[in-house]
Amino acid sequence: MTNNEGKGFRTGITLLGLGPGDPASLTRRTWSWLEGIDILYLRTAHHPSVSHLPAHLVIESFDPFYERYDDFESVYEAIVEKILHLGMNTRVTYGVPGHPFVAEATCPEIARRANQVGIPVQVIDGLSFLEPTWRALGVDPFPNTSLADALEIAMRQTPGFPPSSPALIAQIYDRDVAAAVKLTLMTAYPDEHPVFLVHGAGTDAEIVEELPLHEIDKSPHIRLLSSLYVPPLSPQASFEAFQEVIARLRAPDGCPWDREQTHLTLRPFLLEEAYETLDALDREDMVDLEEELGDLLLQILLHAQIAEEQGHFNIHHVIEGIANKLIRRHPHVFSGRAVDGVQGVIRSWEEIKAEERQAHEVGEKSGILDGVPTALPALLQAEHIIERVSRVGFQGLSSLGELDTIREGLEALEASQAKAKQTIFGELLLGLTSLAHRFGIDAESALREALNRFRDRFGMMEAEALATGEKLIDLSTEELSRRWNQTLGAGQEQAAV
Repeated sequence: MTNNEGKGFRTGITLLGLGPGDPASLTRRTWSWLEGIDILYLRTAHHPSVSHLPAHLVIESFDPFYERYDDFESVYEAIVEKILHLGMNTRVTYGVPGHPFVAEATCPEIARRANQVGIPVQVIDGLSFLEPTWRALGVDPFPNTSLADALEIAMRQTPGFPPSSPALIAQIYDRDVAAAVKLTLMTAYPDEHPVFLVHGAGTDAEIVEELPLHEIDKSPHIRLLSSLYVPPLSPQASFEAFQEVIARLRAPDGCPWDREQTHLTLRPFLLEEAYETLDALDREDMVDLEEELGDLLLQILLHAQIAEEQGHFNIHHVIEGIANKLIRRHPHVFSGRAVDGVQGVIRSWEEIKAEERQAHEVGEKSGILDGVPTALPALLQAEHIIERVSRVGFQGLSSLGELDTIREGLEALEASQAKAKQTIFGELLLGLTSLAHRFGIDAESALREALNRFRDRFGMMEAEALATGEKLIDLSTEELSRRWNQTLGAGQEQAAV
């Protein structure tokens, strides 16, 4: 790509920026070039500067393409092909709003393809919409403002940029786009978050509106030259900001305790935070769950930071790896592969995992059960194993969960000698877990719930005894039984209320 004014070339392409809209913003170089050509091709003639261009110019607009094709990608592809064809046989000037390489899909692609086939290209810069937008808002985009396209944001489930930094979203060209962008942003920002719509930046019709996020699609001023500025939530409201906090704790001048931690010393905390998160889930306490998820995320970031310091991997490798795995294992979501309901998803999942295992080198995990950590609690480990073997049609564990088999096991347990009791009891527990799987019961959760009920009842009984100056250890077996039965009735009444 060159910028030599096209001198000496009989063929080639000039990519020209028409500025943000005010004719006074056209550069002297742009105006000089326009005075020296006869035909100007425009992506769109719907631009305020067009009516002020040199009178002798023949204007060829690609606006009809927007009616001819069903989507923007097809429109842009047709424009690119046309300009490349013209540039191969003559000297062609193609003008676009703003700057040819700012929020402009066609010019970079034209330049890329032209370079591949040897067509000379020059770029005549224009003032983009960005400079007058910053001036209208009275802000400096540095050091970390994110730039985004409204159509891309509208198609996302989440914004895609950190809410700890400001963002500018271009091409909010109608209310439908504004509504779609609003819904995406509201997954990360409060409905009342103050934002700014900037209309016609750099033109005589420039307007800046401050309004709550949930009202942006109600603005009567939205048009082709509208953008949305989103101020940050808070300096700490992003994954990147949290990552910086963790790195700072582990820095040479950080916290002595955090700096001393290793993967092994942190192991108990990871387990503890996981169980505290489960406890919040069991209690359906959303306030506690929010806090516990943060504590669990802290452990993940600490392990990733230590691994980065040791040269093994970093958190971005972790995120990329799990994201790629999920995309690879969900072709029915990301690749359009058809599946037949939930069972079809499970079959597809197992087929993909089998392919992954075959692709691993010798010595790496390759069996169906190798992915079940042996460090898991035995009941949870049993659930995973039962689930995995059932996916491939193995019924050996299912037979242990038959009611007759369980009854036989109970009889054998009672009649067996002491040495055999533990083995038989283990088989019974495995059978009960298999029975739970057959009934669709989460055995681990069921046991935790039963333990929580017991703790509540026992605590109630203990509190009643202490209220009368008694200690449970001093009560007879019969009295303990009586009070235990009373707590059952009290607990049922409390649950009913």
